[in-house]
Amino acid sequence: MKKITFLLLALSFSGFVATAQTLKTQIENSNPKTIKNMNVLFVLTSHDQLGDTGKKTGFWIEEFAAPYYNLLDKDVKITVATPKGGKAPIDPSSDTEDAQTEDTKRFKNDEAAQKVIDNTKKLSEVNAEDFDAIFYPGGHGPLWDLAEDKTSIALIETFNEQEKPIAFVCHAPAALKAVKNAEGEPLVKGKKVTGFTNSEEEAVQLTHVVPFLVEDMLKENGGIYSKAADWNVHVVKDGNLITGQNPASSNKVANTLYASLK
Repeated sequence: MKKITFLLLALSFSGFVATAQTLKTQIENSNPKTIKNMNVLFVLTSHDQLGDTGKKTGFWIEEFAAPYYNLLDKDVKITVATPKGGKAPIDPSSDTEDAQTEDTKRFKNDEAAQKVIDNTKKLSEVNAEDFDAIFYPGGHGPLWDLAEDKTSIALIETFNEQEKPIAFVCHAPAALKAVKNAEGEPLVKGKKVTGFTNSEEEAVQLTHVVPFLVEDMLKENGGIYSKAADWNVHVVKDGNLITGQNPASSNKVANTLYASLK
């Protein structure tokens, strides 16, 4: 009798586990977009000339590496694209000893991540429908190419129309320069934004080298611009638009973007 009772209890428990597992599968299937299979598109610059100085520029390693590992470690799938495709140029100034962080050191020892940077997709070949959010790391390069790139502009406008998170850090808000909203006005008009400050640009002595100042452009386009003290963390979120002031803000931008994906 005891054996029969035990057998019945075992069968009953097995049935409960099976039902619970079936329920879990049904819930997951009804909501396929879990954080673990979220796809984020990173857009880097292809531009490597620092104006007429004869020096090189590109993307800032910290502004790529910190958000990249922040999201990757949370099982977010990342695709990296550039206007020209292929190898994305690294700003040499971001590769100096005093610019190193734990994330940049991890990147320099990560062959898989370096392969991603060496083989970026061409921006014209990516589709907004395949991604849940878009993120632009900075560096001075975007001031020259992404600010005027029609493919990038159209892509940001599409993400915005689809109400997906669009995030930028440091000089990357330069990519918003010609982006319009549904009414045909600058996307940042009336939006709370931040980006590399005029005083930070003055500190790196490139005020008269860059084609425009990020802070000035955002204000001229009607953005409600705010900033923290130079080199301090400052991130602003207004609806689906996320902006960070400087390299120090890159991790917080990634955290804000991740929270927006939930």
